[in-house]
Amino acid sequence: MKPDIHPEYHPAVFVDDESEVITRSTLTTKEKRVIDGVEHNVIRVDVSAFSHPFYTGRTKVLDTEGRVERFKKRYAKKG
Repeated sequence: MKPDIHPEYHPAVFVDDESEVITRSTLTTKEKRVIDGVEHNVIRVDVSAFSHPFYTGRTKVLDTEGRVERFKKRYAKKG
């Protein structure tokens, strides 16, 4: 790596509603947390792979039959 062109990485913890991921990041925040004697930046996220419905299997099933029937009725060939 070339010196002086890359951003500095800092210890960080990404916090979701249900879980936390400890890693490094170029982001810095005012909120800090000490984990294992190391000060980490706390970065709060709304959705992560641990809470996203697609990855957790908690997807909502939509009743699309009514929509399909309305579409067919509206655009059906008359005659």
